[in-house]
Amino acid sequence: MPEGHTVHRLAGALNGLFGGEILAVSSPQGRFEGGAALLDGRRLVAAEAWGKQLFCAFAPTDPPAGPHDDVRWLRVHLGLYGAWTFAGDPSTGPGGSGSRIVHAIGAPRRRIGERETTPVAEPGGAVDGCLSGEWVAPAPRGAVRLRLLGAHAVADLTGPTACEVLTGSEKAAVEARLGPDPIRAGTSGDGGGRAEFVARVRRSRVTVGQQLMDQAVIAGVGNIYRAEALFRAGVDPLGPGRDVPETAIGAIWDDLVVLMRDGATTGAIVTTRPEHRVPDGVHGAARRTRQNTDGAAGAVPSDEAFYVYHRDGLPCRVCGAPVLTKELVGRNLFWCGVCQA
Repeated sequence: MPEGHTVHRLAGALNGLFGGEILAVSSPQGRFEGGAALLDGRRLVAAEAWGKQLFCAFAPTDPPAGPHDDVRWLRVHLGLYGAWTFAGDPSTGPGGSGSRIVHAIGAPRRRIGERETTPVAEPGGAVDGCLSGEWVAPAPRGAVRLRLLGAHAVADLTGPTACEVLTGSEKAAVEARLGPDPIRAGTSGDGGGRAEFVARVRRSRVTVGQQLMDQAVIAGVGNIYRAEALFRAGVDPLGPGRDVPETAIGAIWDDLVVLMRDGATTGAIVTTRPEHRVPDGVHGAARRTRQNTDGAAGAVPSDEAFYVYHRDGLPCRVCGAPVLTKELVGRNLFWCGVCQA
């Protein structure tokens, strides 16, 4: 399941590709025909993320932008199997370089070339539903729940846990059930989030490791950020939330604001400090976690990016003790029994 930073990147990509544009919205699979019909021919005026929830605002074509009583919100939660796939004509690449936009499960990466090419219609020729009259969108692949088609790009959604159309009040009700989002911290309407997060953790006997995965306590944190933030704070993940010092919980929030915003910017989760970035050096000892920046010049390699996540049995980067793991509420928890005593 993608963590919150990838959904924020996805919202940014949708704004960049389709913001302000009238879209053809369909459900090639057929399971979202009613919802697609409510959005078809409308203008995408905003895409935003709150934790792992994506919200896209569709307004009538007149007026073209700004507040409107008839805004309809598309809500998408990717869950474990959801994916967005993007494709575009030459104008969608950086500097008009002709990149195709291809990614699954989370934030899109823009790549040039690769194995696919973008078909271009003959001048004046028929176009397969494309609004531009020049570019032909590729046919849907697999069970596409939702397709967003613009003048120069297409986005296909497959396998989401949730995909629905909401009113403004219904969207607000969903957000009211979510905890504060560290990436949104300080933005309009979220109140900063720090005090709310500290209070929620401290009022509960539930372990702090479990609470960090509860989207009603803090939105957007997944298994990687949970393990890494607790390690960096030196907090035992199995300690009851009410027993963790308030200063430590506040420090976890402050750290997550920095780490998750960096992830939203770069597309990769990197939690190690430079002095601790030593390759594991044991082939196959830990499952490698893919990052959007794998192979990019200057990027931190995946086997140097984490302190404890998927490093069970390997020596702690700080103290040398073996990294521990156990199942906690259906998810694997990773921590150092010495650094997080």
